[in-house]
Amino acid sequence: MTESAMNAKVDAFLSKSKKWKEEYEKLRAIVLDCELTEDFKWMHPCYTLDNKNIVLIHGFKEYCALLFHKGALLRDTHGMLIQQTENVQAARQIRFTSVQQIVEMETILKAYIFEAIEVEKAGLEVAFKKNSEYAIPEELQNKLDEIPALKTAFEALTPGRQRAYIFYFSEPKQSKTRQSRVEKYMQQILNGKGLKD
Repeated sequence: MTESAMNAKVDAFLSKSKKWKEEYEKLRAIVLDCELTEDFKWMHPCYTLDNKNIVLIHGFKEYCALLFHKGALLRDTHGMLIQQTENVQAARQIRFTSVQQIVEMETILKAYIFEAIEVEKAGLEVAFKKNSEYAIPEELQNKLDEIPALKTAFEALTPGRQRAYIFYFSEPKQSKTRQSRVEKYMQQILNGKGLKD
């Protein structure tokens, strides 16, 4: 690991880390051994090849992880890749709870990283689901059918904004709550805004 390969923003991130600090440092050393460029994106150490994201280091309450941006395309010969939630299409994680675990898995981790690099070099892309493949909650569909302007506005949103609304409106178990969410955000959709705009 050469000093020039290290990013000052990642140094700062590590110096402020309380939980997972040793694990982050070991993961960093492993990834940098794979000759990727160290960057800092989404408030986390991110490693790239020709400005394409390969792997990111991040932590949560219960674990820290390597996140492979195109993990869905990896062979996962050791059955270690985890899909964070059912809505995550491309990324996959390998999770850790101790430095010892990372040390023991170093060879395997490098194999996964090198495979991820090959996936990127080959120009492979994850085939994302189309929004039409997601079930639109009945409460939203009723309003789209009822109000043509709302349907037009919803269809004019970017696919990502449409998905965010579909997921958000689908979350509650009770129809009454789903209905309330749809009504609350109708004006925002009519204004061409996303859920978080």
